[in-house]
Amino acid sequence: MKPQLLKVSNDTLYSFSARRDNVPYINNRWHYHAEVELIYVIKGTGTQFIGDSIKRFRAGDVVLVGSHLPHYWKFDEQHFEEEHPNIDVVVVHFTENFWGSTFLTLPENKPLKDVLEKAKRGLKVQDKSKHQIGIIIESILSSTGPARITRLMEALLAIENCKNNVLLSSIGFRPNFQDTENDRINAIYNFSMTNFKRKIQMEEMAAVANISPNSFCRYFKSRTRKTYTQFISEIRVGHACKLLIENNMNVKQICYESGFHNFASFHKHFKLITGKSPLAYQKTYLQK
Repeated sequence: MKPQLLKVSNDTLYSFSARRDNVPYINNRWHYHAEVELIYVIKGTGTQFIGDSIKRFRAGDVVLVGSHLPHYWKFDEQHFEEEHPNIDVVVVHFTENFWGSTFLTLPENKPLKDVLEKAKRGLKVQDKSKHQIGIIIESILSSTGPARITRLMEALLAIENCKNNVLLSSIGFRPNFQDTENDRINAIYNFSMTNFKRKIQMEEMAAVANISPNSFCRYFKSRTRKTYTQFISEIRVGHACKLLIENNMNVKQICYESGFHNFASFHKHFKLITGKSPLAYQKTYLQK
């Protein structure tokens, strides 16, 4: 499953790119690029795929994605249906050596080098200071001259100083860029995100990927380091997390609305993936 190589446009006036996105379909596909990506979600919710990690994203999230690490930000359907999508995301792209080939080798810059090394697996900020980091990231948009670079450095150093950062992709994940069918992963992801609430047959997925059912199972696991059953369970649990946070349904309703067909299976997979029971997860979030 090959991600698409994306060429990030860069203004010749600046050494790195910073922009604000207000629509849900920008780079809405499995892709990678040479630039490191720094994301601050001000408004918007959805599912993020980073390497072999699948997690929900929501307002307030700060994520750092390393060079050539495949990723995909899938906004919730509600953002596509609304006339005003209610999305606000700041996206910064920069190459690791845009400040010079020897800059990161300076002993004073070891913290910068360390955070970029961690970003190779994808890094999500969990610390309570993420809001302040988001403000710094947003300020890059209006900064000019040397202040623009120092603001980026300040954001990266603040991320490195956080104690509760989460590495997203597994240490063994290695992207495979040999597949010539660039759109196959997008077809699999899009079909899965559209149909996860019902039982999906392997024959259907094989047809989507245009390979045999037996080949699909081997193919998917060899590229993602997980079975398709595990993959779809993570999507379902992510959707259940969203519903639990919204707190508009009881847990049994959420079970079926998320694509699980019995409560025991829902409880088992939810706890396996999140480390908490559905009610404990909801309680923890509402307390925050």
